[in-house]
Amino acid sequence: MALDLSRIIKAYDVRGLVPEELSPAVARAVGAAFARVVVLPEATGDARPSVVVGRDMRDSGPALVDAFAAGLTAEGVDVVRIGLCSTDGLYHASGALGLPGAMFTASHNPATYNGIKLCRTGARPVGESTGLTEIREVAQALLDGGPETGADAEVGHVTDRETLGDYARFLRGLVDLSGNRRLKVVVDAGNGMAGLTVPAVLGTAAGLPELPVDLVPVYFELDGTFPNHEANPLEPANLVDLQTAVVANGADIGLAFDGDADRCFVVDEKGVPVSPSAITALVGLREVDKEKAAGRVPAVIHNLITSQAVPDLLSAAGARTVRTRVGHSFIKAEMAAHEAVFGGEHSAHYYFRDFFYADTGMLAALHVLAALGTQDHAMSELSEMFEPYVGSGEINSRVADAAAATERVLDAYRTAYPGIAVDTLDGVTVSHWDAHPQWWFNLRASNTEPLLRLNVEAADEDIMEKVRDDVLSLVRGTTTEGDDA
Repeated sequence: MALDLSRIIKAYDVRGLVPEELSPAVARAVGAAFARVVVLPEATGDARPSVVVGRDMRDSGPALVDAFAAGLTAEGVDVVRIGLCSTDGLYHASGALGLPGAMFTASHNPATYNGIKLCRTGARPVGESTGLTEIREVAQALLDGGPETGADAEVGHVTDRETLGDYARFLRGLVDLSGNRRLKVVVDAGNGMAGLTVPAVLGTAAGLPELPVDLVPVYFELDGTFPNHEANPLEPANLVDLQTAVVANGADIGLAFDGDADRCFVVDEKGVPVSPSAITALVGLREVDKEKAAGRVPAVIHNLITSQAVPDLLSAAGARTVRTRVGHSFIKAEMAAHEAVFGGEHSAHYYFRDFFYADTGMLAALHVLAALGTQDHAMSELSEMFEPYVGSGEINSRVADAAAATERVLDAYRTAYPGIAVDTLDGVTVSHWDAHPQWWFNLRASNTEPLLRLNVEAADEDIMEKVRDDVLSLVRGTTTEGDDA
């Protein structure tokens, strides 16, 4: 019996163990389904439709790309392979070439995984509500014995194209660093795709002029086995090498990228991580100022677990802020709907209207370097301006019944604080921000595991810790198999 694809095709992308779950046969079926659901229905004109396909450095990538391409070409679709790239490099290719796209990556997952991120023409997202469910159904039917090719399809062709230089030039054109003071910048690529893209964008590997940046590379060798640490900077342990290198080299700033280099994390000159919410506020204000100078009222998107500082600061600067649920497909949809100039997430995904409404860690990094380099403050002093409140970070609790645990928390807080605000945009958010003491928390159930995710923010450390510990004690009344903090 064929694999149940609902195990690996979720809300945003395809992700699974290779080859047990994501095999060449599955990749071929997904390629054919992508052609039928997205590519062919959107094709215009007489030219044969095409799809741009890239991959990260995982050993399983080439075989999966070939199989995916075979599924597309069997449906009469041409394939443009761009080889090794970051996910935002694939989005750039999709936007610049005007083609649907597919990126083979499992992002920060271990080496035994791979995956596929799909997009429509112009890097528009393909998620659960925008075609991915239908792709899964068609691919499942193909794996279960359905017809292998479209009716009377003329087989498509595969060509190869180099796009790294175009990507680097495009990003350089969006942020000017030429007038900056010189910065020493440590970058930890985690053996992921930033080892390819950072030298092209921040260095001269793409033949671009030198920037006022002294680059200190850490783990730039592309290696999908991740021999030094996981390429997941959300985990504090994976930032230790960067923090050490920043201090040891007397650097001004440190940058860490995940495996497919679409997320960027910042460490200050003391080796202290800077909150992604602070980066959202910093970059957002730069984009807001640019829009206001052009006589426009800017919109900025932020997800519901970014710091309250984000809407506070951006609204005060004249922006219209839009709060949305967690997840890149939701934010991209809101970006387009509101023609937002910028969007940010707690997970260090940053979205730009000028980058096809898609997320790019590299463009966010350029903005941070520009902000740092055009004034004399250290990164720690600069970031402090954007972090007025205290957050818990995301804390996971393994529970037997997420709904029951959530209801237990709500019952307790509605009794203790009759005037609290509760919304259910994504999980439940309980807010006491319009009264004193000021705090809010969000509880969200994982889509894939028996976990509840808690985020707390408050006006000071003492309040945050009290709310955090109280909510955790209520949640973990049904805890099983231990906790993951």
